[in-house]
Amino acid sequence: MIVCLCHRISDRDIREAVRTGTRDFETLQDETCIARNCGCCEDCAVETFDEALAKHAASTSIAAVTNLPAAPVPAAPRRPVISLVPV
Repeated sequence: MIVCLCHRISDRDIREAVRTGTRDFETLQDETCIARNCGCCEDCAVETFDEALAKHAASTSIAAVTNLPAAPVPAAPRRPVISLVPV
């Protein structure tokens, strides 16, 4: 969903910013200019940011307790070995 029409910032953009390290709304504003133009989106943007931050905090605290990585890293696809020498 688009949260800020003026700068075309979506809820996904906000969640991605939190995932990559943004921890306060002012920093999010500096990075994206969200809620800086007309201000109509500020309530929704703050709510979306707070929800994303809470979800991120919960997932990282669960990972810390269980000694699991916060987001599993997918394994690289394996390529078949092709031999040019006849067997």
